[in-house]
Amino acid sequence: MTDLTPIIGAHITAPPVVHARFSIGDIVKHRLFGFRGVIFDIDPVFANSEEWYQAIPEESRPDKHQPFYHLLAENGEASYVAYVSQQNLVVDDSDEPVDHPAIGGMFGTYANGKYQLRPLHRQ
Repeated sequence: MTDLTPIIGAHITAPPVVHARFSIGDIVKHRLFGFRGVIFDIDPVFANSEEWYQAIPEESRPDKHQPFYHLLAENGEASYVAYVSQQNLVVDDSDEPVDHPAIGGMFGTYANGKYQLRPLHRQ
């Protein structure tokens, strides 16, 4: 049995409740850098390394207490995986599919500006 005396009366602060604006399969665009991507995973709050976070210039570092999205991203030169805060994403209204080589492994059809997750990847 554990002695709980030290934590009785302790103040525990939880992060504020946040809601994801986007869903898996949505196509989004980075509001500052303009690259596009399809969301394949969502973290309700920041879940990357502190080293990664500190590498962002302080004046543009996003708040950690917001959703962060994993994207299969593309720009004019390359395809890559990006990790982006909700505050830096906007809906991509181009109605164009994303051209990333990993899309076919995760997603099936593309319709109405959204990719459908393959049944194998649904839980």
